[in-house]
Amino acid sequence: MSSQQPTDGPVYADRVYRSSMGIVSGGLLLALIAWLCGDAVLRGSGNTPWIGLAVALCAVPLIVAFTIRPAVFANENRMRVRNPFRIIELPWAAVDAVRAGYSAEVLAEGSKYQLWSVPVSLRERKKAHRQQMRRNAIDRRDPGSSGDPAARSRTSSAASEPMRANADRIVDELQGLAELNAARPGAQGGVRVRWSYEIIAPALVGALLLIVLIATR
Repeated sequence: MSSQQPTDGPVYADRVYRSSMGIVSGGLLLALIAWLCGDAVLRGSGNTPWIGLAVALCAVPLIVAFTIRPAVFANENRMRVRNPFRIIELPWAAVDAVRAGYSAEVLAEGSKYQLWSVPVSLRERKKAHRQQMRRNAIDRRDPGSSGDPAARSRTSSAASEPMRANADRIVDELQGLAELNAARPGAQGGVRVRWSYEIIAPALVGALLLIVLIATR
């Protein structure tokens, strides 16, 4: 009879934060590249098919890197940030702060890392602020006009929950996870950064091949 020993390793994807607009735009760009480069390969003559392949080899990894790939995975031990060209693993004990100004970022061990998958929209932030001001004005003007205590309780509860932009809400969640889990034994350790050569290598090869093909035409 065998028994599995519990491990203290990271279990990713407990919570996943991604940009839906990035995924959609990435899919559209990939479809466009497939159409244009596929047409060049099938119908082109001379070096044109090879140029089409080189463009696809260079462009596809870059499109994936900046649109579909970015994500933030968080569990009770750590946060893993998957940016276009790097993967950053941050145990919660190493995280100093997660904040959102003009961009979402995490501060750890004296360094700053951007969260590409959590885009900050100033327009959305202003819209949330206007909605919050409007709700506060309505609450001050008519603070539970009905005599129903349950209705007044629901109104008070809704008013106590501030309207937040999506990026600000996600940053608050990540900051809360960092504060809650920083003392866990599994959340100790230093920041680890790994370059994503699976993205960098094909993009560089495609760019070099494209330069050679254009130079030799």
